Amino acid sequence: MTFEEYVAARGASLVRFARLLTGDPHRAEDLVQDALARAYLRWDTIVRVEQPDAYLRRMVINGSHSWWRRRSNRETPTDTLVERVAPGDIDTETAERDAILRQIARLSDRQRAVVVLRYYEDLDDATIADILGCSAVTVRSHALKALNILRAQVGIAPTTSGRKR
Repeated sequence: MTFEEYVAARGASLVRFARLLTGDPHRAEDLVQDALARAYLRWDTIVRVEQPDAYLRRMVINGSHSWWRRRSNRETPTDTLVERVAPGDIDTETAERDAILRQIARLSDRQRAVVVLRYYEDLDDATIADILGCSAVTVRSHALKALNILRAQVGIAPTTSGRKR
């Protein structure tokens, strides 16, 4: 598969992944563009690994972490609450989705990456562990902590176990 074919087939998916990871569509596009620019230079090597999706997702995650390390890129969150949309309003679904994305954005980098890779990209724990460079147990631990944080934000009692078996 050539680089151009890969970008045509998977580029939108990478941007969606980065958008969910960062919560900012513009920064997501920048991260994917940077990752693809770096990948282009090593495309022959990346394709030989036979998992370009995992490799590029890791590049996007690393790029996101690097972006946050720069002092000039820190955002200051506020305690201002956004007005709730009335039930039955045509924009309710969009407002709820935005609220969920804001809650996910408050998670730590690792927890957010695990949530996005598991629930939005529908990857298994072993694949997520490979992408993040950790064990599957660590992935499950991050997922459990993240879900408990998200549950607490909406007033649901936290759980003590991971996925249902």
